[in-house]
Parts: sequence; C-alpha cells; structure tokens
Amino acid sequence: MSWQRWIKPEVYPLMVPIAGVIGLVATQLVRNISTNPDVRVTKENRAAGILENHSEGEKYAEHRLRKFVRGRTPQIMPSINDYFTRE
Repeated sequence: MSWQRWIKPEVYPLMVPIAGVIGLVATQLVRNISTNPDVRVTKENRAAGILENHSEGEKYAEHRLRKFVRGRTPQIMPSINDYFTRE
C-alpha cells in the first residue's frame, strides 16, 4: 500500500500534537466566525458598515477563559515555585 510508504510508525507521536494544534486552530476559527463582532459573513451584515458595538466587542473580548484566569497568580505550577523559593 502507498500509505505505508509515507506514514511510518515513527511519525505517529508527531501526529498527536499536530492534531491538537489543528483542533485549536479550528476552534478559534469557528469562534471568530460565529461570535466576533468585526466579522460579518452575511451580505446584510456587511452592508451595515462600521458599527459602534462597544458592548458586543467587550462581550467577545471578555470570554470565559479570561474571566477564569483573572485574579490568579501568573504561574504554571505555583506549589512547586513556592517550594523552591522558600527560604
């Protein structure tokens, strides 16, 4: 078979992060097309021109992940950092 010639078992571990990145990109594209106030897909919305939708723009910018992270320490592993910086 021709696919065995191109896809070898050594390549399988590389496919996992590549598939993850493709999933993240697809998620971001769907999010931008469906909820971004600056993206107008339909012809009626494009004819509207530049809109002053400050509340809609703020709703898009303040998504759930940003609200979850706000107020937390900017560390990846705070307990390990505390352990090694203790005097």
